[in-house]
Amino acid sequence: MKKLILTISCGIISLTGFSQIYLANNKAAQIKFFSTTPVENIDATNDAVTSILNTTTDSVGVKVPINAFIFPKSLMQEHFNENYMESAKYPNAKFSGKINEKVDYTKNGEYKVTCTGTLTIHGVAQPTTISGTLKINEGKVHLDSKFAVKLKDFKIEVPKLVFQNIAESIDVTMTATYSPYVKKQ
Repeated sequence: MKKLILTISCGIISLTGFSQIYLANNKAAQIKFFSTTPVENIDATNDAVTSILNTTTDSVGVKVPINAFIFPKSLMQEHFNENYMESAKYPNAKFSGKINEKVDYTKNGEYKVTCTGTLTIHGVAQPTTISGTLKINEGKVHLDSKFAVKLKDFKIEVPKLVFQNIAESIDVTMTATYSPYVKKQ
């Protein structure tokens, strides 16, 4: 009986003492994209992003509801959701990966990192490595990342009529401020 209690106690200590889950949601994570062409620039912002960081496994997960992107022009938003991203059929973009560099999450500092994993957009999963900067400060983790997404890699088709209006590669910027996740009682 004492061995069982000791084993359970060690298990609880190892789960709470060494494993830390960080969460960024409710406007603590944001994704923006920008497309530039000689005809027009297109940009949109999404504040409904959810991201989770497990510091024990260095794993990162991101979920992006496609229909939550806000455009300066409502017609752009409508075309984006209905014609290009088909958000009714593919409601979310996702990334799941692992940070390649060693990060000391207990020490304030700035770390250049890469995260290798799978990016899924428009129902198409692609292996991807994304670069970014993690800033650790007083128990919070902040991420800044910028990367490009090629439309053809995710089978996002642009009608020939408007192909000059949309870039073949879209610049994506993600920011997230992670806080330690506390399970609600």
